[in-house]
Amino acid sequence: MALDVDELIDDAETRVIVCCGSGGVGKTTTAAAIALRAAERGRQTVVLTIDPARRLAQALGLRELGNHPRQVQVEGFDPKGELWAMMLDMRRTFDDMVRAHAGPQRAEQLLANPFYQTISTSFSGTQEYMAMEKLGQLAATGDWDLIVVDTPPSRSALDFLDAPTRLSTALDGRMIRLLTGPAKAGGWGLRKVVTAGFSMFAKAVSTIIGGQLLADASAFMQAFDSMFGGFRERARKTSELLRSKGTAFLVIAAPEPDALREASYFVDRLSEESMPLSGLVANRTHPVLADLSAGAALSAADRSEASAPLATAVLRLHADRVALAERENRLLSRFTRAHPEVPIVRVPALPSDVHDVAGLRDIGDRLANNS
Repeated sequence: MALDVDELIDDAETRVIVCCGSGGVGKTTTAAAIALRAAERGRQTVVLTIDPARRLAQALGLRELGNHPRQVQVEGFDPKGELWAMMLDMRRTFDDMVRAHAGPQRAEQLLANPFYQTISTSFSGTQEYMAMEKLGQLAATGDWDLIVVDTPPSRSALDFLDAPTRLSTALDGRMIRLLTGPAKAGGWGLRKVVTAGFSMFAKAVSTIIGGQLLADASAFMQAFDSMFGGFRERARKTSELLRSKGTAFLVIAAPEPDALREASYFVDRLSEESMPLSGLVANRTHPVLADLSAGAALSAADRSEASAPLATAVLRLHADRVALAERENRLLSRFTRAHPEVPIVRVPALPSDVHDVAGLRDIGDRLANNS
């Protein structure tokens, strides 16, 4: 089946598109191209990126992206709708969440706590959770009718789905609950904490040691405890949003064994989690544009090698391209056999990197099979 990207973005019921996949497959560019195309087709669109390289800002003609959406207004871009863009600032999102859900005095206690300052930037799953927190915030405003999300560059694309549960479980776990009690030096509570797993925190907060670590962690959890119910509730609501009818997951993959293996695993996981998968974007493919087999090209190259060296070089290059296309076709056919129900669109590779709105528009055309 072919994936119809225009049908997806034109559907008014599509409110969230999540671009996911392994690292280095073009998620950020694909998310931006989809958002730009949606805006040009009349949608009020915002794209949320987690790419620290700031390539999206440059491609959209902006000096930089911040933690709040900015409207894209550049020469040559006059969409029927609107396009807004932002880049996740993990620490600021966590800070904003604390300020919104804790009283002023308690919020200041939390923000100044050394333990909080560590986990807000380096606790496992924090970036993924804050991406989902920001998604929930954008959806709650009602300012946009389409949100396009570029998922974090994690080792595993599954981290984005697991983040709310992992972070919530970690902060509600036995180790953390022990820290909410008094940690009196030399007392049973302290010895119990130390023996239960002090090493779990030693690496994450290596700049804080011994009793000071326990005191900071205890103070943090006591201040955090009152807003923890809201923390879990927001994670639950965002998980429900990701499972709703208005959400569409697009798995992005390059036509390479590792990327397609990860994509296959992710498709299975989306099915298990009842997440609405819309299709696979096979990015940076190399289609053959001339009806000439590799064997015929090589034979012709052998015959013309002495008399037409330039033509010989072109024929050999074509033969290499055919071999590459056949390899990609075999890999994608293997994926299709394993997942016959997943629609696919192939996006041919561009000759150069995308660095402006015209390049993103070109990607959008290729996504829609218009070129």
